[in-house]
Amino acid sequence: MAAFREDAGEDKENRAVELGATLSLEILQIIKDSQQQHGLRHEDYQRYRGYCSRRLRRLRKALGFKMGNRHKFVGKKVTVEILSDSRYLLLVLMDAERAWSYAMQLKQEANTEPRKRFHLFSRLRKAVKHAEELEHLCDSNCVDAKTKLEAQAYTAYLKGMLSFELQEWKGAMEALHKCKTIYEKLASAFTDEQAVLYRQRVEEISPNIRYCDYNIGDQTAIKELIQMRMKSGESGGLLDTLLTQTRAKHAASMSEVKWRGRVIPVKIDKVRIFLLGLADNETAIAQTTTDEAKERLYESLLSECRDAIQAVREELRIDPTQKQRERSLELDPGKVSGLQYLHSYLTYIKLSTAIKRNVIMAEALQKQLNDTTQDDGKRVLRPQDLIRLYDIILQNLSELPQLSGLEDDKDFQAEVELKTSVYKAYRCFFIAQSYVLVKKWSEALVLYERVLKYTSEAQTQTAKLTSVLQDLPDVKELAARVNAEKYSVQASAILDTEDVGEMASQLQVKDEKPLRECLDVFCINPSLVTKHANLVCFPPEFQPIPCKPLFFDLALNHAAFPPLEDKVEQKGRGGLTGYIKGFFGFRG
Repeated sequence: MAAFREDAGEDKENRAVELGATLSLEILQIIKDSQQQHGLRHEDYQRYRGYCSRRLRRLRKALGFKMGNRHKFVGKKVTVEILSDSRYLLLVLMDAERAWSYAMQLKQEANTEPRKRFHLFSRLRKAVKHAEELEHLCDSNCVDAKTKLEAQAYTAYLKGMLSFELQEWKGAMEALHKCKTIYEKLASAFTDEQAVLYRQRVEEISPNIRYCDYNIGDQTAIKELIQMRMKSGESGGLLDTLLTQTRAKHAASMSEVKWRGRVIPVKIDKVRIFLLGLADNETAIAQTTTDEAKERLYESLLSECRDAIQAVREELRIDPTQKQRERSLELDPGKVSGLQYLHSYLTYIKLSTAIKRNVIMAEALQKQLNDTTQDDGKRVLRPQDLIRLYDIILQNLSELPQLSGLEDDKDFQAEVELKTSVYKAYRCFFIAQSYVLVKKWSEALVLYERVLKYTSEAQTQTAKLTSVLQDLPDVKELAARVNAEKYSVQASAILDTEDVGEMASQLQVKDEKPLRECLDVFCINPSLVTKHANLVCFPPEFQPIPCKPLFFDLALNHAAFPPLEDKVEQKGRGGLTGYIKGFFGFRG
């Protein structure tokens, strides 16, 4: 069944236009269709190689061009003399594609087994040899001009890729330039529909050309590679690979990095490459206009950051002095090693990047939520979709204060608290919006009040931290929007008369405060329209007043009075005579 499907797909590709003695073969079209249908969409080169082998067997059988029999091998070559069918050209093309796909498979395996690179070079040379045979066959007078040009471009492409892998930059640049020139000429000679494939091939080889220019000595090539990546918005592809190889050459010059007043030594090559490209990635994200491209670049940056963190963890695991440092950290938590502080720095970059990516996704969803024109058949967005994003943002923020070495950094803790207040306000706002959709007015009003509380806290903290404001959304705009939504919800609660009894029971005042004490609070109290309305508190409650004071003379014990001995009469001054006189009432 699989062979039948392949044969059905090949009927269209094998068609050659034979006008008189002219043969034609759409080389690039056949290559691209075969690659997309048989594995290369998922970079499965082994599957594509197996397809090329099976197709070669079918072509030889159909043409009667077998290499001997099952008992003996007899080699044959396609020559100009037997070139009566375009399938002979296709036979040589499939030989070249089979060798090329094997080389690309070996390139993937060489990441873990470096010795396979020698086999890779051998297979690429074999592919170039088959491509040169195809070009020689196409030089015949029985082949049309378009096929000749495509064969020349295909040969130049394989030669360029072989020189590229061998790091022969000048030869690779010349071959790729020749390939690019031919495809550009072909694209200009046909209609737009036919020229799409040629333009795509030109875009594919342009990064390789600029990388060759850079290695030859053109220092502006790296900037052009970054611009290409920004324009395409792709991640994990050839451009990322070339940029990583370029930064690896500069990694040796980077020995340290400074973060929050501390110099961190960087000795791991993978971390050096990541930190060198961090500024370029942030610049590319800032200059990208579409949200989808920004999300892809953020994902690429997060992937590189995770790889760098994993390299630091492995270094920490094999470090023999790490256990001693962990014991010392238990005694002094504020003191961490340089490698541990580097791990904290990379974790901070990862969490901050994840927060920025989720903020961009939330802003894009807000735009779609505010857009009243919804496409038919498309899922309708709801405020609940944004709540999950803000939950993830708050979770990332909660991990930041726990980073090693930052426990005593008061400024850092204050920045995290400010961001937490802002994003909590947005989360509460969209929870309130979800309650509004189900007509739960009282819950929505309470949550709106909570939003205003968070915004006021954020505005109080922003007076001290002006440097963080550029990365945060405007809370003043949110507060103004919340006030408008509050009035709208209050009006909707009054106008919603579908079930007045239930609404009144939900919104009635729970406490027994009189109306005079809650004039600024919105509520619906059914008792206010009855004869027993609680307007004021009557009789008035007693108010405490100061009573009559009691005075205590505390200074008497500490007062020093003047002596009075000279004014007081001395007893027993006259002796017995004085006693007698005093007895009879006589005094002297």
